[in-house]
Amino acid sequence: MTDPRDSAPSAHEANLPPAARRALAEAAERRARAEAEAAANPAPPELGGRKGPDPVRYGDWEKKGIAVDF
Repeated sequence: MTDPRDSAPSAHEANLPPAARRALAEAAERRARAEAEAAANPAPPELGGRKGPDPVRYGDWEKKGIAVDF
C-alpha cells in the first residue's frame, strides 16, 4: 500500500522553494524511519493498567464510575 504523502507534489508544494521541498522530503524520511522502528520494536504491554480505550487519546478519565477531566 502506498502512502498518499509519497505521491506527486500538490499545487502548493510545487510552488515551494527547493529548501522547503528538501525539508518536506527529510521529514517524510524521518517519519518512515520512525514508523519502521515502532513496527520493529513495539512498546511492551502496560502491567496493571486500566481496561478500555486510552484516556489520554479519548480525553475521558473514569475510575469506579466517576468521570474526571483535568
